[in-house]
Amino acid sequence: MTAAPLTRIEKLRFTFGPEAAREKRRLFAALGRTRFTTARDLSRFHEALVYTRAYPDDEATLALAERLLRGFAKRADLTALRGKLEDSGIAGTDTRFRFFASTALRLATRFPERLTYDWARMDDTSRLEELLPLLAAHGETPGMDEYDLGLRGWLDRMRGPKTGDAAFVTTRLAARVRDPQLFEKLHDGVDAAMTLAWGPGGPSRTNARWPGASVTFQRGPLRKGRPDLREELMRPPVAITPLSRRDGERVLAMCMEAMVTRSRDLDVFAYGDPSDVRMVDCGDGLQFACVGALPSRRLLLESVYGMLTLKNGVPTGYVLTSALFGSAEIAYNVFETYRGGEAGAVYGRVLAMTKALFGVDSFTVYPYQLGGAGNEEGLASGAWWVYRKLGFAPRDRAARALVRREEARMAKHPEHRSSRATLMTLGESNVYWHEGAKRDDVIGLLPLANVGLAVTDLLAKRFGGEGERGAAACVREAAKLLGAGPASGWSAGERQSFERWAPLALLLSGVSRWSAAEKRALAHVMRAKGGVRETDFVRAFDGHAKLRAAVARLAEATKA
Repeated sequence: MTAAPLTRIEKLRFTFGPEAAREKRRLFAALGRTRFTTARDLSRFHEALVYTRAYPDDEATLALAERLLRGFAKRADLTALRGKLEDSGIAGTDTRFRFFASTALRLATRFPERLTYDWARMDDTSRLEELLPLLAAHGETPGMDEYDLGLRGWLDRMRGPKTGDAAFVTTRLAARVRDPQLFEKLHDGVDAAMTLAWGPGGPSRTNARWPGASVTFQRGPLRKGRPDLREELMRPPVAITPLSRRDGERVLAMCMEAMVTRSRDLDVFAYGDPSDVRMVDCGDGLQFACVGALPSRRLLLESVYGMLTLKNGVPTGYVLTSALFGSAEIAYNVFETYRGGEAGAVYGRVLAMTKALFGVDSFTVYPYQLGGAGNEEGLASGAWWVYRKLGFAPRDRAARALVRREEARMAKHPEHRSSRATLMTLGESNVYWHEGAKRDDVIGLLPLANVGLAVTDLLAKRFGGEGERGAAACVREAAKLLGAGPASGWSAGERQSFERWAPLALLLSGVSRWSAAEKRALAHVMRAKGGVRETDFVRAFDGHAKLRAAVARLAEATKA
């Protein structure tokens, strides 16, 4: 009896207007009274509701969808089927995942009683057992030396009645190991399967929404056409608003929950800086919660930001951007529920936002997004041609030749489709799009990894294994060379970034001949890398013509 209403509500997904809204409300009301007998059908109903929450026809339809979602976790059919809906992100269901250190610690802190080890899926517990003595207080060691309670026995005895075993290990390890990166190595080295049990206030896709987001009702058809990227870049976002640290923390929690409920993790969200969070408003209910990384987690050169895509406050996807040299690598992801709609239009806004934040005019897409590097989903969808039709092109000679052959075949035979083998070959190379003239000094073409090799060679030649002495010496020499360096008003992040950049500053050719102002500008760039907003570093670096040229020369000259 439920098949016809479910199928109909799914067919109405991209149809909007007063008549469609009335039919959706009638179907939702009927389905809300239905007791589903299969997990698949209950999930289909849930997805129709969360889609409508992101793209509501009108106030009445939104209110009905939200009412049904608020009560979803208490549905009798969900209780009966919850075991078959694990990892769905639906409220009322458990999530099983091998959570990485930062996410595990956040979950353990917020939900200590709910985070446990999934012992049935633990491949090897030997590394966890090796950590056991590190978790114990010194007063516990006589008992540990004498009695063999086994790993699970000891964890159950140590953790207390209101703390899950995984939460106990995670929080205790973080307390004992003060170095965040060492904690991360030890925690992730265990590679433990975990379960986050459902409970009130827990992460779910059902309840995910940025509070206070304004709502734009969908009165007409979705924007399904292919965007003109040049036109999109001429239309900046409506507003870019820095958030308070408190709201930044709330955004980070929302980003974490969006990943957790989809069995994903993203470093820049996991190690996001609540002081570097902005809300980018693109109008029509489309926003991006833009998150920068903590200064200690930033790369030496490129600036990495994560953006959670929000439609009327509902997370619908995410973007990963890496920017420098007036260029940006873009990784664009739409969550499964929201695919097939406005993906192209939103992508155009992603590029406009990236230009507004970083001042870039060139864009790079790496193989995984194109169906390469083992991305079967991208391969099956023909993602490579989606980017090609937007104007992206490879720079690799063999790839360019293959594109010419394929496009000639399509011109002659419009029904021609590239074979899987052809798509795999095309997906092996980056593609690029330039707003202005095509150039080579962009991310993906510049061998920036070679800069790291040059620093390694310098430190090894001058200091050998005395890394600490080398770091201090490089800071002193760089400050002397530039006539500027760490001072009393600098933050810990700014001091750290200057220290990290100091060996590179000493390697750059011709710096000693720069003007005093150009040297001070380099010192400013080094400091900005650890500042509040890493976008300031990108603009300062890209605005320093001699610095850009010197780093590019070093990258090109250094050999692996």
